[in-house]
Amino acid sequence: EFPLIKILKMNFGVQILYQPPLTRIEKQHKGDKDLQVMKAGAMLRKVKSRSWKKQRHFRLQEDGQTIWYKSRWAGTGHSTFSVADVDVVREGHQSEILLSIADEFPADLCFTLVFRGRRSNLDLVAESPSEAQVWIRVLSYLLLIVALSQRLPLLRWIWDWFQKADKNKDGRMNFKEVRTLLKMMNVDMNEEYALRLFTMADKSESGCLENEEFVQFYKMLTEREDVWRVFQDYSRDGQILTLAELEDFLKQEQQEGERSLEHAQELIDRYEPSENAKKHGAMSIDGFQMYLVSPESAVLDPQLLALHQDMSQPLSHYFICSSHNTYLMDDQLRGQSSQEAYIQALKRGCRCVEVDCWDGPNGEPVVYHGHTFTSKILFRDVITTLAEYAFKVSEFPVILSLENHCSMEQQRVMAQLLDTILGDTLLTAPLDRLVPQELPSPQDLKGKVLLKAKKIGGLEESETLTDEVTDEVSDEDEADPKSLSKSKLSRELSDLVVYCKSVHFHSFEYSRLHSKCYEMSSFSESKARKLAKDTGAEFVRHNSRQLSRVYPSGMRTDSSNYNPQELWNVGCQIVALNFQTAGLEMDLNDGLFSQNGCCGYVLKPDFMRNDDSFDPERPQDRNGYTSLRLSIQVQKQLLCIIQLSVISGQQLPKVNQKEGSIVDPLVRVEIYGVFQDQAKQETSYIDNNGFNPLWNETLNFIVHVPELALVRFVVEDYDKASRNDFMGQFTVPFTCIQPGYRHIHLLSKDGTAIPLSSLFVNIKISELTTEV
Repeated sequence: EFPLIKILKMNFGVQILYQPPLTRIEKQHKGDKDLQVMKAGAMLRKVKSRSWKKQRHFRLQEDGQTIWYKSRWAGTGHSTFSVADVDVVREGHQSEILLSIADEFPADLCFTLVFRGRRSNLDLVAESPSEAQVWIRVLSYLLLIVALSQRLPLLRWIWDWFQKADKNKDGRMNFKEVRTLLKMMNVDMNEEYALRLFTMADKSESGCLENEEFVQFYKMLTEREDVWRVFQDYSRDGQILTLAELEDFLKQEQQEGERSLEHAQELIDRYEPSENAKKHGAMSIDGFQMYLVSPESAVLDPQLLALHQDMSQPLSHYFICSSHNTYLMDDQLRGQSSQEAYIQALKRGCRCVEVDCWDGPNGEPVVYHGHTFTSKILFRDVITTLAEYAFKVSEFPVILSLENHCSMEQQRVMAQLLDTILGDTLLTAPLDRLVPQELPSPQDLKGKVLLKAKKIGGLEESETLTDEVTDEVSDEDEADPKSLSKSKLSRELSDLVVYCKSVHFHSFEYSRLHSKCYEMSSFSESKARKLAKDTGAEFVRHNSRQLSRVYPSGMRTDSSNYNPQELWNVGCQIVALNFQTAGLEMDLNDGLFSQNGCCGYVLKPDFMRNDDSFDPERPQDRNGYTSLRLSIQVQKQLLCIIQLSVISGQQLPKVNQKEGSIVDPLVRVEIYGVFQDQAKQETSYIDNNGFNPLWNETLNFIVHVPELALVRFVVEDYDKASRNDFMGQFTVPFTCIQPGYRHIHLLSKDGTAIPLSSLFVNIKISELTTEV
């Protein structure tokens, strides 16, 4: 075990061994050739298409965490990526690009690196099967080490910074290297103060910090005055929290109620590093801080992260995580169509995917954005991908939204492929063979794929209807009158549609009088927004019985997104977004569906599931509230007052990697919900401190409909001359917020975690009851 690691364990109470990956591998593979191959590097073919296959020199760097690569003609230019950015290593022809060159390169030469977030895969071809196996074996092992080390982000973080700042690799740090380290860590510290900390830590008076001295320097640097103040408020002697004092903190600040005493003892057992304190049923400042940064003290209630909602209600009673143009990796004019886009969407919990089908060569339907330069993929390959990945993240039903532009012949091919590839997972008849009076539930439809498309007749009709159907065009073409045309629909394809029959929307009155529960309509964003504004209450009632799908305007050629909140406010279930485009809209989508086990289904509030009148434009008119989570009791008209104190930030990311650049962070809190709840407030900015900025500012909001509200915490780098730079964000449903002192662990623009970057806040929620 490294001396530094021993000292870190001693000082931070860490129970699990962490060593740098390369050292672990050297011990595991001592005497074999794997590491020599990885360190020396190899010429691997990087493949982007059948025609783009270029050799690059790849090697594992000395830190055991970074892959370096360059072309032989690039001079000093090169690229790198962190092993921690890789999600999985796929062996063989397990990407569509490698499948396309299968006739040229056998599977035992090929492997794929799948990255986290929205980064494209890296497809590689080795010179020999043995060389491919070395890379697959060692990279897979590195990923295992990364997964284990993520349980100890602090140790990993300290070790990484030590390695980066120790320029001469002598295992010691002089003051110049410490100054460099502080800049790298986003700290602009007064040089005199930095030298004082350095001197205090330099017990050997050697002018350099060795292992134990460096850890002491780090402890002094990262002392949390904000946490210490909270600790002091409840500790009588200022040294420990007794069991009674910790119970008092949990009751008063964390609003935990009757279970506080039992939970206080559990927290001491779980987080207190001092065995002596544990014996006396007490918690030190170290244990208190470890509790406050733990997942159970996060702003999002961990109990609501798990699957906990009633999944036995009709499909129309749920918001459903939905994707538009799922096949696209980029924009909808020239973007790449890819099976990988379906894999990424399904892995993010998406439960409604779109397939845009057109006649292809050799009688094979293809998927792409029609009349554009987007690339084409086979319908067969899309359905094969769906069969493999549909239920890996969630067991609840997947809706396959079919945009059908195919001839009768290729429609029959589509029907055959759906039936053959999906088999029993494809729902082809009503449950129990009965015509439904209401839609079945996600629980009833576990493990099933539902086809959403046009259908000849209804579930009540006989099997003898003609194949001739007028105006049977794709849903999204209905928005463009020029696209309307008479067409034929294949009986074979029609018969596969059960609970999601696409129909033209006439009016809410027509739907109430004539529509069946299994009939659903699609709306362009502009039409849906107009209906929501003009007839919001009717839209809510309509969506309590039937499914509605909303899709982005065709003018969004860059695959940008609209704000989904407006459509959730009227109960639209399938609010389809371009998953490939990061930003506010996908943050809201990820925030809403982060609860309930990330299963892709979220139960709508009860006032949107019954016949009660709820108008999002006039929320004050609603009645019949029930109790809310977070101990919010609803009686008469309830206004939730939320007081949010932004206390501090920790280890915020650098947005400008230029040496010496340090951020000026500010925090903005945004509320999304019904119109009356939309609000934004922000703190002042802190000059030159992304390491441990301290705000201590309080923001106040009034929320009328907490059941529909989302709260987004955004951190930006202030720039007086131009637009602020995004640094990180976290979005949480209002009803999932834990009150009290909480850490908010920030996510990148791609929705991936930023290690150790967080905000420390104090949240108080109270009620204001007024007569209606």
